[in-house]
Amino acid sequence: MFLQSLTKRPLAALGILLSQVWHTGHRPDLPSLTNQNPSAVLGDPSNPPLRVVLLGDSSITAPGVHPLDNCWARRVGHHLAEHHHVTLINLASGGTRAADLLKYQVPVAIAHSPDMALVSVGANDALRSVAVTDYERDLTEILTKLAEHIAAVGITGIGDLGPLPRLPTIGRAWARVRSRSFDRSIARVAHKLDIPRTSTWGPVWEAFVDPDNKNGMYAADLFHASGKGHAFFATAWFDVIDDLLVNLEPQINARRAHLESST
Repeated sequence: MFLQSLTKRPLAALGILLSQVWHTGHRPDLPSLTNQNPSAVLGDPSNPPLRVVLLGDSSITAPGVHPLDNCWARRVGHHLAEHHHVTLINLASGGTRAADLLKYQVPVAIAHSPDMALVSVGANDALRSVAVTDYERDLTEILTKLAEHIAAVGITGIGDLGPLPRLPTIGRAWARVRSRSFDRSIARVAHKLDIPRTSTWGPVWEAFVDPDNKNGMYAADLFHASGKGHAFFATAWFDVIDDLLVNLEPQINARRAHLESST
């Protein structure tokens, strides 16, 4: 009944949503964690080079994840480094929404001339007053621009934000509805542009229903994922990464041949 009343009265729902977001960010009893930079150079320099840009929000900058190699971006980097000399270039920043990413991160990403771009954005849009239609418009432009300049582009879906321990109980049902709506928006855009995305809903993700953090799925702020949580994110990315490598195979083979001919 409560959720139905929210959907029927959007202005009231928006007021509650904004109240919950404020409350989420102003918990004096919980620590404020620092964003980190997962940029790295990984793998054997004799392997074909692979430049990867990371665009998005704190799901990439991994506040509270120690050591940083436990964050999903580094795990993916090490996965790629099994056969490539990988340069991870982080452009992500905590609090980023799709409109911010489009304005500030996309141009820089293109300027780096990477082989691959990995995008993770939408949770901040979902937890704030951004309309799904506005997010979908911005995401379409983001992925279109990246795909015009970068051979391999992937994006993560948005999982269920309702179980976040830091959210007050009253905001969890609304957060679940919002995150589901935004994930469906990502699915629509990814399908239209033929861009692979990670799956973020289903039984395996029930591990994040950890209200007291007894299983250690969340960092100390009870909002961001812990290293254990990032392991789930990385596993979801591996299938996408392997698909992206198929797209890159011709140019990787050309580089490998060039390296072999020069030695």
